[in-house]
Amino acid sequence: SAGQSPRAARATGLPFCFAHARPLAILLSSCLVNQPSPAIVAQSAVRPFPRWALWLLCAAYVVPGFFGRDPWKKYDMEAFGFMLQLAQTGAGQGSSWLKPTLLGQLEPNLALLPTWLGAWCIRLAPTGWEATAARMPFVLMLLTTLLATWYAVYALARTSAAQPVAFAFGGEARPTDYARTLADGGLLALLGCLGLAQLSHEITPALSQLCFASLLFMGLATLPRKRIKSGLAISAGMLGLTLSGAPVLAMLLGIGGATIRVLTPAGADHRRLNMLEIGLLALLGLLAVTLAGALDLWRWRLIPHAMSDLQGFGRLLLWFTWPAGPLALWSLWRWRRQLVRAWRFPHIGLPFWFALMTVGTTWFTGMSDRALMSALPAIAALAAFALPTLRRSVGAFIDWFTLLFFSAGALVIWVVWISMETGVPARPAFNVARAAPEFVHSLSPGLLVAALLSTVGWLALVRWRTGRHRSALWKTLVLPAAGTTLCWSLLMTLWLPLLNYGRSYAPLVAKIESVIGTAQCVQVIDLTHAQATALIFHGKMTLRPAAAAAPDCPWLIIDSHQLPNRVDRLRGWGWHEVTRILRPTDNNETLVIFEARKP
Repeated sequence: SAGQSPRAARATGLPFCFAHARPLAILLSSCLVNQPSPAIVAQSAVRPFPRWALWLLCAAYVVPGFFGRDPWKKYDMEAFGFMLQLAQTGAGQGSSWLKPTLLGQLEPNLALLPTWLGAWCIRLAPTGWEATAARMPFVLMLLTTLLATWYAVYALARTSAAQPVAFAFGGEARPTDYARTLADGGLLALLGCLGLAQLSHEITPALSQLCFASLLFMGLATLPRKRIKSGLAISAGMLGLTLSGAPVLAMLLGIGGATIRVLTPAGADHRRLNMLEIGLLALLGLLAVTLAGALDLWRWRLIPHAMSDLQGFGRLLLWFTWPAGPLALWSLWRWRRQLVRAWRFPHIGLPFWFALMTVGTTWFTGMSDRALMSALPAIAALAAFALPTLRRSVGAFIDWFTLLFFSAGALVIWVVWISMETGVPARPAFNVARAAPEFVHSLSPGLLVAALLSTVGWLALVRWRTGRHRSALWKTLVLPAAGTTLCWSLLMTLWLPLLNYGRSYAPLVAKIESVIGTAQCVQVIDLTHAQATALIFHGKMTLRPAAAAAPDCPWLIIDSHQLPNRVDRLRGWGWHEVTRILRPTDNNETLVIFEARKP
C-alpha cells in the first residue's frame, strides 16, 4: 500500500499516514543524504541563556583583576611606564606621541594606540590614581571583545547554510532563536578559555590586538546585512590592529575575510557586495598599509622552529584554548563538507580563516601566548557551531571534568587562604612563607564577601546543572565559563594581597628606599623598562642616565646581571657599591646600589 500514489491510496480508503508514507520516506532520506548541515536541533533546545545571568557572569569575569592592585611584572609594568612617561612629558610634543620613550630610550616594537589611550586617561586622573586610570580603556576593550564575539556568532548563525536540518513535520529551531543560542554558547566558550583570564586583565598590546581583531571579525561577519555598522567595525578593527603593533595580521585577516564575503553566494539572507562596497574595503586596506608605512610599523620577525617544537606548541594550544579549542576541532570535522568550500559558507570559512592566521602568526613569531590571544574569538565561534553536533556522552564528559577541575581549584584556593588566616592546616602557610618571605597576610572584609558570593554562585550553578531541567545547546559550556570565572574571582579576592606582593615591584622599591631614603634623584644604568618604571611610580624618583658621581645625584642603581660588564667603569666614575637588594619573590632579580665616594 505504501507504494501507491497518495490519490490512489485515498481512493482505497487507506489512512492519511499510509497514503503519504512513500513521499515522506523519500523526503527524509533526501534530507539525511543531501543536507549539508550536520546540525539537528529542535526548537526546545534553543532557549536563550538568561540575560541577567549572562551580564552578571561577564561582570564577574571583567571587574576582578583590573582594580585594587599594582602594575605587575613585567609586561604590565613596562606598558604602564611608557604611558606614564608620555602623560607626564609628552604633552604638546608631537614627535613624542609618535615615538614614545622611557628615559630617552625608544622601543621599536611599542604599540602606539594602547599607549596613547593609557596616557590620555592618566592625564585626566587625579594624583595617586594613575594606575587605575590607565586600566580604564582596557576594561572597555575587554567588554568590547565579549560583545563583538557574541554579535559575530549571532550574525554567522543567521546564515542559511548554518541553519539546522528542517524536520519533515516541522519543529526545528527557528533561525533567530537558534542564532541567539549559538551566540550565547560562543560567548561562554570565550569566557571559558583558560588562557584568557590573566592576559586580558593586563594593560598590554595583546588585549588591544584581541579587541580590534574581534571588531574586525564582527564587522566581516555582519557584512553586508548591516552596512554602516559593519563598515565602522571593519574600519576600527583594521586601523586599531595596525596601531596596536599588528599591521601584517590586520592585512591578512582583512584581505582573507573580505575575499570570503565577496565570494559568498547571494541568498535570501545575504546579497553580494556591490562594486562600491568592494572599493571601500580596498581603500580601507590601502589606508591601513599607508598608515603602517608612514609610522614605520612594518616589523615582522620570523622565528624558525624545529618539528620537535610542535609538541610544546600543541600543549600551549590545548591548555590556552580549553575547552573551546577541542570543540573547534570537532566543529571543523563535523562541518567538513562546508569547510571544503569555505568561501561559500562564511559561518565556517570566516572563523576558520581568522583562527588559521592568528595561530599561524603565533607559530612564526615565537609561540607567545600573548600572540595567541587574538585567535580566541574565532576559536570560540567555531566551538559554538560544534554544540548542535555534540554527542551526549561528550557533553557529559566536559561537564564532569569541568566540575571536578574547577571545584578542586576553588577548594585549593580556599584551603590556602584559611591556612594563611588561621594557621590550620600548617603546610600551605609554610609554603607561602617560603615562597614569599616577609609577606604579612591581612584580612579584607570586602574581598572576603566577594569571594563568598562567587562560591555560593558556583554551588547554585552546580546544583542547577546536575538537576533535571530542559536541555539547551549552551548547557555544555556553562560550567567551563562559570568555573574559570570562579577561580579567577577567588584569586583576585582571597589571594590578591599575596599575588600583589609577589608580582609587584612595590616591596623591592620599599627596600631600596630603606637604604637611600627619600632621594629625589637616582642615576640608573642597564635597568629594564619595568624596573625603571617601578622606581618612578613607586619611589617617586627622578631618574638620570649613569654618569660620573655628582653631589646632586649621589645614588646609582644597576641590575646585577649587567654589573660585571660595568663595574670598572663605575669605579672610575667615582662610585662604590653599598648593598644588593634582592626581589623578595624572585631570586633571579637583584638590584645593586652604588653611592658616590665621599672626598
